[in-house]
Amino acid sequence: MTYPYRLLLALLLTAPVLTTPVWAQQPALPAAPPAGTGSITGVVLDSLNRQPVPYATVVLLPPAPNDKAITGIAADDNGRFTFTKLVAGPARLRVSYVGYGTQTRAVTITAGATDAGTFRLPTAGTALAEALVIGTKPVVEVRPDRIIYNAEQDVTNTGGTAADVLRKAPLLAVDGEGNVKMRGSGNFRVLVNNKPSPTMAANLADALKSIPADQIKSVEIITTPPAKYDGEGTAGIINIVLKKGVDRGVNGRVGASGGNRDANTNASLNFKKGKFGFTSSASVGRWFGPNQFERVRNGLLDASTLTQSSKGRNNGGYYYGTLGLDYDVSERQSFSLAGSLNGYGGESTNALLSRFGASNPAQNSLFFRNTDNLFSGLNAEVTGTYTQTFAQARREWSVLGQYSRNDNTFGYDYDQFENSMVPLESTQANYRERSRGRTPGSEYTFQTDFVQPFGEKQTLETGLKAIWRRTGSVADVDGLRRGETTDFVRLPGRSTDFSYDQNVQAAYATYSFAPSKKLNLSLGSRLERTALAADFQTTDSGFERSYYSLLPNGNAQYAFSEANSLRLAYSRRITRPYIYYLNPFRNLGDPQNIFFGNPNLDPELTDSYELSFNTNGKAGSLNVSASVRRTGNAIESVRRATATVGVTEETFANVAANAFYQLNFYGSAKPAKGWDISGGPDVQYIVRRSPTLGIERTGFTAGLNFNTSYKLPRSFTAQAFAYASLPTPELQGRGAANLYYSMGVKKNLLKDKADLTVNVTNPFNAYWAYRSTVNTLSFSEQQEYRGFQRSIRVSFGYRFGQEQQGKRRKSISNDDVKGGGSKQGGQ
Repeated sequence: MTYPYRLLLALLLTAPVLTTPVWAQQPALPAAPPAGTGSITGVVLDSLNRQPVPYATVVLLPPAPNDKAITGIAADDNGRFTFTKLVAGPARLRVSYVGYGTQTRAVTITAGATDAGTFRLPTAGTALAEALVIGTKPVVEVRPDRIIYNAEQDVTNTGGTAADVLRKAPLLAVDGEGNVKMRGSGNFRVLVNNKPSPTMAANLADALKSIPADQIKSVEIITTPPAKYDGEGTAGIINIVLKKGVDRGVNGRVGASGGNRDANTNASLNFKKGKFGFTSSASVGRWFGPNQFERVRNGLLDASTLTQSSKGRNNGGYYYGTLGLDYDVSERQSFSLAGSLNGYGGESTNALLSRFGASNPAQNSLFFRNTDNLFSGLNAEVTGTYTQTFAQARREWSVLGQYSRNDNTFGYDYDQFENSMVPLESTQANYRERSRGRTPGSEYTFQTDFVQPFGEKQTLETGLKAIWRRTGSVADVDGLRRGETTDFVRLPGRSTDFSYDQNVQAAYATYSFAPSKKLNLSLGSRLERTALAADFQTTDSGFERSYYSLLPNGNAQYAFSEANSLRLAYSRRITRPYIYYLNPFRNLGDPQNIFFGNPNLDPELTDSYELSFNTNGKAGSLNVSASVRRTGNAIESVRRATATVGVTEETFANVAANAFYQLNFYGSAKPAKGWDISGGPDVQYIVRRSPTLGIERTGFTAGLNFNTSYKLPRSFTAQAFAYASLPTPELQGRGAANLYYSMGVKKNLLKDKADLTVNVTNPFNAYWAYRSTVNTLSFSEQQEYRGFQRSIRVSFGYRFGQEQQGKRRKSISNDDVKGGGSKQGGQ
């Protein structure tokens, strides 16, 4: 057994260590207080960024020195809490949450309503000196409805990209080609600051490289989204929260990093004066590195054998910029305008040696091919938001509008040398081919939301939304065969001119209420109408159709005590395919392995059920969740043999019904002062059935996520991360195992205004071999992609001004389409 596999097995075997129960340390739920007519309300905020602290523990105590709790509750999603039926008299409120300090405040209960004001919790280990707050959040926060990975606290992210950050987030996995999976599924939505990015939907693997890790504050993993989110049909939502905004004054950051795999520079500038706020950021960077791929395919019907091996390099660059303006029209009215520009491009070169042997020697072939794959993307977005609050607490109305433009290009050039095992001059190529294409896209979005509370324990959320989405694909192919043509000529039947319109109108409502102090319920539903229109200009054909989708959801949360709760959730989501899945262009860059999309795909519908237990205490937190996801009419990648011997093609089709049965443990602990650990195992049993293909695949897979950090003397911090997973059963074979680990050391300099970080990734193996298989009635295939991940990176950053964040603004979340990721330029 090789070293990497021994390490992967050892990591999986250590999983039980991370699941040590912490609930034994929790206090028992205090007895119910005597009935009265008084009430107390308040809100809990993070002292650093003034954002709500959802589910903070609030305990009502008698006057000092008696610390025996009278009663206790958990704050809601917005950090608000309410005690009712209290007896008048003096008391104290004590507010706490894992990863934060504790605040205690004396209050006087009256016969009516009392406002306790705002509690601003300092993060754990903070020191308060006048207006200065210094502290850090835990790397991972486990909350009842989501898991939050605070990327800014992980020093191993410094100088990296969003792909590096997502590798370390709980429940997520990123392979060597940059493809992301959430809870073992590739069907999820990625949002940036709670709003969509067409670039993310169209080409996730490449787009993630254009967001610097230094600009990411946190990653939120939401497994059962409520009705206010668009129809996410399978694993859930990944929300990347960027650093932005200030509460007052001016702040900013400049940074640079370089290593053997990538390099970048970035900067940000923010300020707020009076009612006006300004935020901005900019970055530019490059990535580079080798790639290797091997394929062995055996024909089961014709006794043929195809052997292919390739070596090459991935090179690319990106630029990314954001600009935000906020204006408080009045105490209860605000307006914000935000824009972003995201561009990337590069090439992936490879030298392919292909051998094909058949029972008929006349069909044998041998060739060497030099290929240069080209790609680029440009995404621009602008979003305007108007928000109005009211004298009644929690009542709010907002209107949002967004326009986004996304233009991608793709293409390839190759020279093929028949009966040669080495490359020759281009003039000696037996055949040359080139292709250029583009996938233009645009979106217009309008959305309005209204929140109306009824009393202290009931809330109704409603909203309307409309999306006008247009995309398509235009591509041409030219060829030159030595001895037949003297120059490239357009190849008939290989061009594509395809446009696709997708318009969605939606209405939703969610009613939340608390039948008792221990139980909170939420019921909601979303009704969506989808209208589709496709136009194939090369064949003068097309189609139009529309349909309605009712997407109910609900959850119930029961608090056993202040720190322990049980949550049951259900949701139905719809997943619509995006251009990567729809594009009918036939990519013949490798004529033995043809790829094209399917514009006739139908959407997926998924029913998700989740039962989770959460516990928080001074020693740490633990989340244990069991979930079931069932998807009918699932969109799957399908490989099949063609009429041409030795040639296969790959596309997508609604051919399967999938079920994922999952058990996940995730916890965090502080074994000693300055030492944090978090992580846990994830086990899945997967069932994939396709009557169309006559296939049923079942099997287990498992993964482990582990993160630890330790604060050393002299302002040093050391951090390490590891992720490992076993192979996954796929519809037509088996997916690859995964292993990724990194470690880093950060030193704070210049009175904590600067930092120098050194990161090392996969130091003990130059690459990880991602081995997968495909098995059909016609052929069996083994593939190996080598992800060269060993790297070292040195980063320096300097901060100036005050680092305090401003108000949280509402944002658009077009998370209703199934995205795709190009493997071009993947790392």
